[in-house]
Amino acid sequence: MMNKQKVEAVLYLKGQPMNLVAIATALDCGIEDAEMGLIDLISEYAHRDSALEIVETDLGFALRLRSEFEDLVHKLIPVDLGRGTLRTLAAIALKKNIVQSELIELRGAGAYQHVQELVEQGFVKKRRQAEGRSSVLQVTIKFHQYFEIDELTKLI
Repeated sequence: MMNKQKVEAVLYLKGQPMNLVAIATALDCGIEDAEMGLIDLISEYAHRDSALEIVETDLGFALRLRSEFEDLVHKLIPVDLGRGTLRTLAAIALKKNIVQSELIELRGAGAYQHVQELVEQGFVKKRRQAEGRSSVLQVTIKFHQYFEIDELTKLI
């Protein structure tokens, strides 16, 4: 896989700004390789007609939705789930059964709060592993109903 795709995956999964050192660490590569991947990715996003963009903040680089789509975000995202919580939910849904410690590695320490919120709202259930400290996370029937997952699979 090309470095720019790996950088894109890291920025998407973390859902928060990351500096070059953090990106290189996540990819287990040199800073120069991470920088080249980031430069390629920034260039690609600048030249394609996309709803996403790479922005540089005081904390590092982040993959974000372009500002002109904020109205759409407010319309589609439930007011009771923030963007970070929804990204955490997406990671859980994509992985099917994910160990919480693995999720924290992917999404960062803020995912602990996201998981608590998702469990409280009934979108995720937590099951203690027989061995080990971490819990296994999976989406619930409410998740499938709320996001009409069964209806989507019929269309595919």
